[in-house]
Amino acid sequence: MIKKILFLLLLPLLSFGQVPAYYDGIDFNLTGDALKNQLTTLITNTHTTEIYYTSSVPDSDAWDALKQTDLDPSNNSNVFLLYGYDPIPNDAGDTVTRDDRIRNESLSCHQSGCTGLWNREHVFPKSLATPALVIDDPGSGTDAHNLRACDGQMNSSRNNRPYEDGSGNAGITPTTGNWYPGDEWRGDVARMIMYMYVRYPSQCAASAVGVGSASYSNFGDMPNIFLEWNEEDPVSQYEMNRNDILEGVQGNRNPFIDNPYLATKIWNGPTAQDSWNLLATNDYIQLQALKVYPIVTSGVVYVNNTTQTQYNYAIVNSLGQQLRTGMASERIDLSDFEKGFYFINFQFNTSQKTFRVILK
Repeated sequence: MIKKILFLLLLPLLSFGQVPAYYDGIDFNLTGDALKNQLTTLITNTHTTEIYYTSSVPDSDAWDALKQTDLDPSNNSNVFLLYGYDPIPNDAGDTVTRDDRIRNESLSCHQSGCTGLWNREHVFPKSLATPALVIDDPGSGTDAHNLRACDGQMNSSRNNRPYEDGSGNAGITPTTGNWYPGDEWRGDVARMIMYMYVRYPSQCAASAVGVGSASYSNFGDMPNIFLEWNEEDPVSQYEMNRNDILEGVQGNRNPFIDNPYLATKIWNGPTAQDSWNLLATNDYIQLQALKVYPIVTSGVVYVNNTTQTQYNYAIVNSLGQQLRTGMASERIDLSDFEKGFYFINFQFNTSQKTFRVILK
């Protein structure tokens, strides 16, 4: 048990810089479709639990998921409402209006006629997928990364309208009858559409739900508005919390919430925030080429690619104790250490890369 805990504590050392261990198998030196395809494989393979849309079994359906993920962090009695809400008189017909961004968590709508209540919005509309998303069985139509709490009337107003650029509050765009999600939610929507396209690439084309040019991307497969919204409306703590909870529910994550810059690497367009402060620099590319061999040795390991770039290194034992530091050369001698496994952590400016080595 202790060994397992130590291994878990050391997992972050096995990734680049601040890249979460979830992405250990991804080659972030790739761009375009090559990177997108690797992310598709990752978020598909780690999507280990598909939930029901509605179920009588406790803690097993989309309602249960949203009542965890969409809670207002300042008041867990409420859920945040995607798109906000245009206040109207309440059901009693008086002039009391409700908050335009939240609704009591208990006021979920499980029937028709949802005035004053909230229900589940498919950010990528069911009918615009090919084939359409279905909710009868767990699958793409019940993926909670694509579901958000939404006021019932706003949900009805949106219907299956594709997204179009605009400004201000959410609503129907005046000249075309499409849908603007609102300044506060446009980044959330963009990153959810990107997730759906990468997770279900043959079913959920981003071009089916976004209006306007797709000139940024090499293959015209990502509408410009989503790349622009991804840059203009940065990731919020609320989105990050939601992503963490959904990993616990489904097993997979939305990569574009973890790092919006991944969209820039895949589809070009405006330079979004690099949440890891790593992928947008040449430091990462330098470290990507670094190799250590052999990883099982009786004393000496060799390091390639050290002649043109100077790397600092540190040797760390299984307890996380730093044993030696220095300037990396082509040959590192470990023969004065006891048998066991060690981590050699290389650093170049603000970026890091770590190798596990077994000394026999």
